[in-house]
Amino acid sequence: MAPAMGLKRPAAAVSAAAGSATQTITLPAPAVRDAVRGAVRDAEASPPPSSAARAPAPPAPAVDGVLCLEEVDGRRWSYVVEGSASSAQPKPGRVSARARAAPVGATFRAVPLQSPLPPAEEIMNFIRSYVVPEGFPDSVTPSYVPYMTWRALKHFFGGAMSVFTTRALLNSVGVSQSRATSGAVAINWILKDGAGRVGKMLFARQGKKFDCDLKQLRFSGDLMMELGAGIELATAAFPQLFLPLACMANVVKNVAAVTSTSTRTPIYKAYAKGENIGDVTAKGESVGNIADLLGTGMSILISKRNPSLVASFAVLSCGYLLSSYQEVRSVVLNTLNTARFTVAVDSFVKTGHVPSLKEGNSEETVFNPPWRHQPVAIGSRFGEAFQEPASFVATRPLFEDERYIVTYNPTKDRVYALLKDQARQDDVLKAAFHAHVLLHFITASHANLKARKRLNSDQGSHQYVNPNPLNMDFLPHIEESCKIVTSSYGIFKRKAREQGWIMSESLLNPGKARLCGVVPQ
Repeated sequence: MAPAMGLKRPAAAVSAAAGSATQTITLPAPAVRDAVRGAVRDAEASPPPSSAARAPAPPAPAVDGVLCLEEVDGRRWSYVVEGSASSAQPKPGRVSARARAAPVGATFRAVPLQSPLPPAEEIMNFIRSYVVPEGFPDSVTPSYVPYMTWRALKHFFGGAMSVFTTRALLNSVGVSQSRATSGAVAINWILKDGAGRVGKMLFARQGKKFDCDLKQLRFSGDLMMELGAGIELATAAFPQLFLPLACMANVVKNVAAVTSTSTRTPIYKAYAKGENIGDVTAKGESVGNIADLLGTGMSILISKRNPSLVASFAVLSCGYLLSSYQEVRSVVLNTLNTARFTVAVDSFVKTGHVPSLKEGNSEETVFNPPWRHQPVAIGSRFGEAFQEPASFVATRPLFEDERYIVTYNPTKDRVYALLKDQARQDDVLKAAFHAHVLLHFITASHANLKARKRLNSDQGSHQYVNPNPLNMDFLPHIEESCKIVTSSYGIFKRKAREQGWIMSESLLNPGKARLCGVVPQ
């Protein structure tokens, strides 16, 4: 017999004297799986879908209209049903009534509501994305600008000085007595370092990902550090390719360095109690420097015996990566990023239990960098989530009272949560929770379909398979997920807080797109 999952919700007050009470409802676990089975049984009871029966109603005549408005970084787009005979711009915050009758099979297109930015402004926005934090100037204190101005001047003079110091160092070790040769070597060395700095600057555009996915990026940075070391090792075998190989190695190692630097403070912050983050950071760096010196001394002693260079590098590299993996896994954070949120929701859906801080962090995978394909996308654009107007029209009424819309795009095999412009932090959390619940429905549905296909194949029968599924084909799963989320989201938040998770600060890093033409009633 399946284990039971107890969910508590407020019961209606019987009388003023009775006070507040709670009602316990015992559901078979996992609730989502049972709900999916019910939805599948309903689907099996209905005849196989066909191109003529896919729509809930006969196709309406072709109509025009605006489905919704979308805003990204202050710029707006309207999604218009194709075939519009009118080019009038819609009023902000309103959805065309004609769009509600969008026929099945119709398409839509995005129409910008502003004229394109001047080239100079486009260039400035591009540069700004590299040199200032997201949300600047509101995301930083007023003293940030003078601090960074003086810091930039300091590095300017430091970079200019490094050309002369590098040349002096090369001369002192007798690289060449010819000024021309020593100058050329110094320039090559500076080009190598400059390439690394360019790589560091380009990777710094990852921005908020250093806060949201710091474990994944930290381990990825350590992997890149070893890759850079391996490329440097290759310069001994190919001395004629020193400059390109050295530049490539320096780019990779500087990307790893900016990753390590950017993730260091949040990790130390997790261990600091009170206002001692500076002390914790200083002592942590001191331990790292002591270990580095001891490792350097050991390497010098071993190198005197002339061991195999490749074998020594392989052994030390394995030790470095193993230590890095265990270092990252030992970090315990009380905030919910994408990986830890997935662990928490999966555990809650399957068992009704929200993992503790230690359990959630230990189950978080660090082998999944944020640039890999994710099954759930939060804050996506309308055109990525929906395939046709009819899908949006059928889904929208389910989320009239919410500040988000959740759907599944079968062509991309991804669950999308679109945020409305009124969405706040709790709405983002609820949208992510809903998206993961829907993902469980979709996963169970796919597993059930594969099992039926295998059974039919063994029996020699053929089952109809829709070759071009649409968003609205999964509408029953979305409807069922809405019921589950309505009854269980509050319970999930309460249990997460009891385990020590900070629900007021999430690091889900949603996209910047917001629907501004669909509002809750």
